[in-house]
Amino acid sequence: MDWLKMIAPTIATAIGGPFGTMAYGLIAKELGVSAEDAQKTIETGKLSAEQIASVQLAEVQIKAKAQELNLDFAQLVVADRKSAREMQAETRSYIPAILAIAVTLGFFGILVGLMTKTFATSDALMLMLGSLGTAWTGIIAFYFGSSAGSQAKDDLLHQSTPTK
Repeated sequence: MDWLKMIAPTIATAIGGPFGTMAYGLIAKELGVSAEDAQKTIETGKLSAEQIASVQLAEVQIKAKAQELNLDFAQLVVADRKSAREMQAETRSYIPAILAIAVTLGFFGILVGLMTKTFATSDALMLMLGSLGTAWTGIIAFYFGSSAGSQAKDDLLHQSTPTK
């Protein structure tokens, strides 16, 4: 969803954290669809110019809401992961690791099944693959850290003026 980070960075950050439901709700309101349909639309990345304008309006709204509530979505995402890692270290539960392995096996199992034509392509299977892919990205960020620093560096480079 790199395209979303370019046109609506606050929404993209909120979607990746605990305020994803709020972000999808604002997008849904602007698009005039359900939150589930908004999520599907965002995940496909196939939006009309009018829909992109609606997402940008939702971006303005979420920025205003964040400022009103004094929220920093990027910081909240980091804090959310940090608290989850601390809980994992304290409880030493095997459940997160088991879930991580199950999601990884499911994600790559479906990918291999699709590539070898073992599975027939269907909307339900593609939705499952998208959901597992999103979950897998979260797992990688949990265990190995997120690329928030890298994204910030890329944003700074993008906004800079080249020297001659």
